[in-house]
Amino acid sequence: MKKLFSVLCLAMSGLLWSSSVSANALECEGNFVNPITDICWECIFPVTIGNVAVASGSQPDTANPSSPIQICPMGVFYRVGMAMGYWEPMALADVTRSPYCMVNLGGFNLGVGSVGTGKGTQEDGDEPGAFYHVHWYKYPLTYWLNIITSAGCLQGGDLDIAYLSELDPMWNDSSLSVIINPEAVLFNNPIAQAACAADAAASLVHKPLDVLFWCAGSQGSMYPFTGYTSNEYSPLQSTLLVAERMAFKLHREGLIMNSIGVDTAVCFEYPSPIIPKERWRYQMVNKHPDAGQCHPVGRSVMRWETGRNLPNDRRNFGYLFWRKRNCVFL
Repeated sequence: MKKLFSVLCLAMSGLLWSSSVSANALECEGNFVNPITDICWECIFPVTIGNVAVASGSQPDTANPSSPIQICPMGVFYRVGMAMGYWEPMALADVTRSPYCMVNLGGFNLGVGSVGTGKGTQEDGDEPGAFYHVHWYKYPLTYWLNIITSAGCLQGGDLDIAYLSELDPMWNDSSLSVIINPEAVLFNNPIAQAACAADAAASLVHKPLDVLFWCAGSQGSMYPFTGYTSNEYSPLQSTLLVAERMAFKLHREGLIMNSIGVDTAVCFEYPSPIIPKERWRYQMVNKHPDAGQCHPVGRSVMRWETGRNLPNDRRNFGYLFWRKRNCVFL
């Protein structure tokens, strides 16, 4: 009888686990990102040599080195190279309420198990808040297509899953997240949050203000580094906010490097615990790819959200993030 009871317990637990996975799988949807038709290739511009644009673009650029000729150390020797700047498609981000739902990989569920389903309460709760999981993919598109040939001017490698928020206990706990963003307590006040109006206006007409690093423009506050949003009046606004927070979080953890160069050569990438917001752009790639435009971080979604927030949507979105890269072409 004891053996029979143990077998029944295992069977019941297996059924409960499979039903939980099946429920999450039903909430999971997405499409593979087509690297040709789903990408806003105009967003790679402007391309600069020194501080002179050799190919202009519709979006504002950041500062570039004044001299087109730079010298980089190579061990005990030095090499002369050309200072180059362009916008690189750097990462894909899933934003989903269904744990382990790989939106940008075709919309399948890993089926690892239940870790708590994300919550979107725009229409089914007392408070207009939400919680989303974020998956960050390494996406070296310029390397795959051999657009840039210098190894120092592009991210190499293959498509890879770099971060899963389901495995991070800080992503759904504001108290734990203070470990990596202790300065958040300094900006949890009306005065600091009111300053974000300036960042929202700047990102709307030009590009965000790096000095207001705690602001995510029209999306809200960068802090804390969690998947919670206190007010969800637009799923696109909420999902973009948590994706931008993830970019900041990965900067803080040293998993994303920086390459700013104005007066000196940028021979190597280096850590940047504060995200340089003006050096980031985003575009939607799932479920409705927007290959015609990209936007500075913090810019309002009202410009492009029409037709992408359907009543029967399960709140699974995918974004492509572009990063400005200054480098020395050797």
